[in-house]
Amino acid sequence: MKSAEKIKIANLDELVPLIGKKVIVNDTEVGVFLLESGKVKAIHNLCPHKQGPLSEGTVSGEYVYCPLHDRKIDLNTGEVQAPDTGCVKAYETEVVNGEVYLCL
Repeated sequence: MKSAEKIKIANLDELVPLIGKKVIVNDTEVGVFLLESGKVKAIHNLCPHKQGPLSEGTVSGEYVYCPLHDRKIDLNTGEVQAPDTGCVKAYETEVVNGEVYLCL
């Protein structure tokens, strides 16, 4: 099995808890989030409904709310929460020596 490609996307000290950061990886917008728990989560940055920039949304727990229409999206799975529907790609992240990597 081929191992995942890891791309450095930030230094951990560049991330602010509960404030998203937009990065571009292979021409794709990715929203990166440092949670209060210290976990780093990453999802495709565009909401599936109105293409809202999720990195500009409000973070609560392990969810982000789209800034355009308040859809709640799980940062672990990318699933839009009921009663809404849809999904964005969720990415695995890894922190090594203070550097944040996106696993593709």
